[in-house]
Amino acid sequence: MNTLPVLPSRTARPGYFITFEGGEGVGKSTQIQLLKEKLIELGKHVVTTREPGGTPAAEAIRAVLLGNQYQDLSDRAEAMLFAAARADVVANVVDPALAAGSVVLADRYFDSSVAYQGYARNLGAAEVKALSLWATRGLIPDLTVFLDLDPTVGMARVDQPDRLESLAMEFHIKVRNAFLDIANNEPERFVVVDASQSPAAISEQIYAAIKSRLSL
Repeated sequence: MNTLPVLPSRTARPGYFITFEGGEGVGKSTQIQLLKEKLIELGKHVVTTREPGGTPAAEAIRAVLLGNQYQDLSDRAEAMLFAAARADVVANVVDPALAAGSVVLADRYFDSSVAYQGYARNLGAAEVKALSLWATRGLIPDLTVFLDLDPTVGMARVDQPDRLESLAMEFHIKVRNAFLDIANNEPERFVVVDASQSPAAISEQIYAAIKSRLSL
């Protein structure tokens, strides 16, 4: 088991930062959209983003990280590129939105790097998390939703796999187990939802968990 540093959130901000995590094909984008619609109905200003991506520079990095033409990209370069993209989207999108009081919904954040590169790539969970915390100046989500699904089910939903999606099933099993370990280590931050349910049922569970934990 990897031991991860658990640090307090950066300076209090008026907005809320909610991240969505999970393996491939678990339905993160669908659930982010459903939650966004519910929050807008409550009168909240919502900003959505994704990783890697969210800014022109981060989208360019995304093309390298996920493009199938870069199969020889080294594991450490992969981890640093994810951190670089994350640093840019936090500085230019997430931080300004939180400062303005918005709710930010992010499709992946540093827990993905810890799971994919720290655990599954065997680069060290603590080291990869520390890299991301440095890149983002210690920004930790207020809440993280982990959509848990058997990787064989999730991968069956992927039509055109990218560089990471194309990796062996063994890798994706390691990623799922890593997320479960991370969530178990930080139960106060994580909400674990069975992603084999209908989108509507998953959405209701997420919304209920958020309402019970955050003052939205």
